Amino acid sequence: MFSSKIDVNKLETFIEINNLINSNYTDAKSLLTRILESAMKLTEGEASSLLLLDKASGTLYFEIALGPKGPELKKFTVKVGEGIAGWVAQHNRTLSVSDVANDPRFYPEISKQIDYPTKCIMCVPMRIKNECVGVIELLNKNGGRYFSEDDVEWLEIFANQAAMAIQNAKYFQKAQDEIHFLQDQIQTDKGYHTFVAKSKLILEKLEMLDRVAKTDSSVLILGESGVGKELFAEQIHLRSPRNGKPFVRVNCAAIPEGLLESELFGHVKGAFTDAVQNRRGRFEMADAGTIFLDEIGDLSLKLQAKLLRVIQQKTFEKVGSSDSLTVDVRILAATNKDIEQLVARGEFRSDLYYRLNVLPMYIPPLRQRTEDIPELADYFLKKFCRETKKQFKGFADDAMSAMLSYPWPGNIRELENAVERAVVIGKSDYIHAQDLLINPLGETADDFRDKDLKTALNIFKKHFIMKALEENRWNQTETAKALKIQRTYLSRLIKELEITIAKE
Repeated sequence: MFSSKIDVNKLETFIEINNLINSNYTDAKSLLTRILESAMKLTEGEASSLLLLDKASGTLYFEIALGPKGPELKKFTVKVGEGIAGWVAQHNRTLSVSDVANDPRFYPEISKQIDYPTKCIMCVPMRIKNECVGVIELLNKNGGRYFSEDDVEWLEIFANQAAMAIQNAKYFQKAQDEIHFLQDQIQTDKGYHTFVAKSKLILEKLEMLDRVAKTDSSVLILGESGVGKELFAEQIHLRSPRNGKPFVRVNCAAIPEGLLESELFGHVKGAFTDAVQNRRGRFEMADAGTIFLDEIGDLSLKLQAKLLRVIQQKTFEKVGSSDSLTVDVRILAATNKDIEQLVARGEFRSDLYYRLNVLPMYIPPLRQRTEDIPELADYFLKKFCRETKKQFKGFADDAMSAMLSYPWPGNIRELENAVERAVVIGKSDYIHAQDLLINPLGETADDFRDKDLKTALNIFKKHFIMKALEENRWNQTETAKALKIQRTYLSRLIKELEITIAKE
């Protein structure tokens, strides 16, 4: 029990922290740091640490470490049962030791490695529903003194506050996850995707996109397959004044050429054998809104001419009709092809290209914005855990390292597939590298299977050359020097291997 005279400073600190815990204070780490600082100050300890328990690995890790050697402690972990902190976690009991050097439970290795001698220590468990979730330890009371029973009792109170903060943080995170999930569901039900990004490259694109969205000008979105061109088109529409109107998507490569004209512009009854009734086309459906033409590079020259007229005059005729229809549609287009090369070869109309290319936007591949990988991977992990009703706590270090070093030739689409596969086959609490089935050559495990030697070599050469191009900022002269080959030979390889040259 406390002495009859309660320290006013300690009581005021306790009340202040308690008020913070019970308020809308959502920054859990800052609050835990505040609790630890207060415990350290009011018990006059020289150093302190808050360690959280990772049940899966049976270890304690330093979430917060204060004092002269605090930053150095962050790299260490302690096994449950190892050292005084490990003993407290294992037994879920408080421990105060005045003569640390002669206590058999003390594990001196960490103190030796950071060159910080420990003389006395008190360590208390943090409990949620009487289960230990971590520990708080204070080292070396100022002036060479020992910690008192009063110090231990106050530290237990601070540990209870820390446990409350952790529990509130878990509830808050769970609520946030549910809110995000519901928001995702609402977006999905409307046909839109959740946009996830953290890298400076993409955040800068979004800033530019805000300005682009306010206009009605056509936008040409360029980038490799799987980089998320459709998601950028969605964001342009959602941030535009047309956001309450239709957003209509057309994949020009997925519809047979003979049906594409009818799909885009509609047809009248009797226009061709199967035209048994009038049909509205995608442009008519998109009136007052936005149409997104994906894989525009696959459009035939005939349809390119008709599309050009829609852009210039906002009019078109349905297949089999001579009546002109007028529409107010903003056109967004995308391609993973080198459209300038198509224009040069006469496969794409230059006048249409210039009309579409009013506001060009290049989306960099995932390998050039690795900061997005952890954020995207976490999003996909949560998504597929919900779908499969499996529970994973996250990605193990080896899995994250593998994802960050892998070139992702299929970009975000490939990352999503890899995470889904890992969720299906993963067996532990964490996703590991072997669950992802990716390898350093930049191919999935199945990509070389059933391929002849020539094909396998071409796959390897393609990624090897792409990596060299990236390292030399896509300068072909410098890349040729680095590879010790002729510039003309490199150009030929780029063409033969169908390597898409990045354009800013």
